[in-house]
Amino acid sequence: MKAFAELLDRLVLTPQRNAKIRLLADYFVTASDPDRGYALAAIAGTLSLATVKPAMIRDLLLERMDEVLFRYSYDYVGDLAETVSLVWEPPSGVVPDDIPLGDAIEKLQTTGRADVRSVVRDMLDRLDTSARFAFLKLVTGGLRIGVSAKLAKQALAEMGGKDVTEIETLWHGLAPPYLPLFQWLTGQAERPVLSTPAVFHSVMLATPIGEGDLDGLDPKDFAAEWKWDGIRVQLANIGGTRRLYSRSGDEISGAFPDVLEAADFSGIIDGELLVGGTSRTNRATRTFSDLQQRLNRKTVSRKMLDEYPAFIRAYDVLFSGETDVRPEGFLARRAMLGDLMERASPQHFDLSPLVPFSSWEELDQLRSDPPDPVIEGVMLKRLDSPYTAGRAKGPWFKWKRAPYNVDAVLMYAQRGHGKRSSYYSDFTFGVWTEIDGKETLVPVGKAYFGFTDAELEILDRFVRDNTTERFGPVRAVRAEPDFGFVVEVAFEGLNRSTRHKSGVAMRFPRIARLRQDKLPHEADRLETLQAMIESKS
Repeated sequence: MKAFAELLDRLVLTPQRNAKIRLLADYFVTASDPDRGYALAAIAGTLSLATVKPAMIRDLLLERMDEVLFRYSYDYVGDLAETVSLVWEPPSGVVPDDIPLGDAIEKLQTTGRADVRSVVRDMLDRLDTSARFAFLKLVTGGLRIGVSAKLAKQALAEMGGKDVTEIETLWHGLAPPYLPLFQWLTGQAERPVLSTPAVFHSVMLATPIGEGDLDGLDPKDFAAEWKWDGIRVQLANIGGTRRLYSRSGDEISGAFPDVLEAADFSGIIDGELLVGGTSRTNRATRTFSDLQQRLNRKTVSRKMLDEYPAFIRAYDVLFSGETDVRPEGFLARRAMLGDLMERASPQHFDLSPLVPFSSWEELDQLRSDPPDPVIEGVMLKRLDSPYTAGRAKGPWFKWKRAPYNVDAVLMYAQRGHGKRSSYYSDFTFGVWTEIDGKETLVPVGKAYFGFTDAELEILDRFVRDNTTERFGPVRAVRAEPDFGFVVEVAFEGLNRSTRHKSGVAMRFPRIARLRQDKLPHEADRLETLQAMIESKS
């Protein structure tokens, strides 16, 4: 645990990306199994210790400390793990000792709920202050060290001399403590063979259209598709195993058994999950709020299946059968996808139609006046582009339509007034931009309405669980590229402003919906808002 604690301390104090990668790579080389695998899982957010809750940690401390004194300490420090690590007093005669990281994790994973309190208490007694802090951050899932899963994967690639895309391909088919992965990276074993190929593969993302992005590009080199207002999904049916994943790799098969059952083709497709009619010729696409009725459910009733029939509008194909076709160009993949969709159930699948256009001006007009209100804009895809993970600028673009809607990241929260005085209901949100060579969130607006009472509960819980700093009544919330809360913000207008750090001000902003299917790095950019102002001019 001491080596892991030292790694966390150094990562927190190291702002440079490449230096963080070196620290991680050095740790992965020197640490033993399974410690390094569990450390990787903790950093990448794939480690789950469901039996340990912050409330338990608090109760354990209150067995040995006056509650009023704890409240004062917690209020001053502002972080539960740091507070407990500093004030915890082991029994007299107990000498601090090191506990291997792997031993601690496996002990907690194999301990029943009835005994977990005593196990955690014993570990807190045996660890010194620094290791105790690392342990508490580990078990409560709140590292906050400025390292994303993507950065950790890059460190693995450097450690093993591999291409990071190879690691991305394997990632979702492996589990902590990643023993086969490290054996491969260190040359002790061959490349891991996944038990089922029906695993999630990192999706290809589009770059938002900004000012000048289309300059010098020939419309003849691109195809255009409508951008539908659903959620991006990946459906896999390989070797008889069927899975449905969100864009972030979370399995959502249980909420959409009808779609999975109808997937009688073999392969992996990328598309938009929507709610609509029952055939390709009678399919009025319904709103995102209708789709939300089925999201985040483990099971669905027959009534819900009938009232909210789901289907996938297919964008792309990653595997045809068990053949990886991602290296093929867009047109070649679309032809394969068309063949798959011709044979697929028309009630549950269709092919995303292409939008004919001959100039950017013509496409802009189509984007501004689409044929369906559920269309958010258009997607542009280079005809020869392979399907590559991540967001490489150039192959794919997304061009949203007016009225103004952007995806932003929660940054700050404040308690409301009246009946909302006990909730964090006033939210400041931001978008990304580059400052001094670093991707940074800058505030662009504040909203305190637009969400339902149920959504307010979700937002309030996130703020309380992920507060990083306090400024009087205002709380800063965790907002990192791969961890945070994305909201779709709707607003009536946009103007330049010298009062705001971002240089823009929104008119009547409101939170249109919660985008828990998106990661913060997928939120919009300041350049997109600036382009909106230029367009209005």
